[in-house]
Amino acid sequence: MQVETLPLGPIDTNAYVVRANGSSEAIVIDAPFDAEEEIPPFLQENDLSLKAIFLTHGHWDHIGGAAKLAAQFDAPIIAGEDGKELYDAEFQMRHMYLSTPIDDTKIAVYAHDGDTLEYAGLKIKCLEVPGHCPGSFAYLISDGDETCLFSGDLIFENSVGRTDFWRGDFATLENSIKQKIYTLPDSTVIYPGHGIFTYVGDEKKQNPFVRP
Repeated sequence: MQVETLPLGPIDTNAYVVRANGSSEAIVIDAPFDAEEEIPPFLQENDLSLKAIFLTHGHWDHIGGAAKLAAQFDAPIIAGEDGKELYDAEFQMRHMYLSTPIDDTKIAVYAHDGDTLEYAGLKIKCLEVPGHCPGSFAYLISDGDETCLFSGDLIFENSVGRTDFWRGDFATLENSIKQKIYTLPDSTVIYPGHGIFTYVGDEKKQNPFVRP
């Protein structure tokens, strides 16, 4: 598996371009502001076609470029149904204190906990991980001996996502991490919504916010 990390937008939100080894097709996980400008040149330079956009959750910094990017490639957007209010532009303006214009994000496919979806030659297991906000999902992808988890704002290196936003809840987030993340093999790579990658085993040992 090949994973390219592109920190985009005003707060360096990670967008990920993911493809199977040797494949000319890719998916994108999270599409921050500027994704519609920065991701197409990367795809073109690497002779890649975009097959789908997966959103980990509906906060503005993760979805700001999703609508425009999807339109450029006629790519479906996949996200969690419980967070569907967050994909409405007016809701973002009222509840997320957003002043930058944003387009409505039209979800083509709603993910459900435990679903395995196939795009670009990848099998993507969908894990519902509420706590940071409603409709939060992590995506688990395996290719050969490598397994990667794209966690959004659930968990970071030695940290966890905020729960002081609309309908956030720390006890729920803690349970999501314990039940869905810490049960994965220690060697699983975690690619978070911000910052650098880490490993499940390292977070079980070192994360001060959620202990196994």
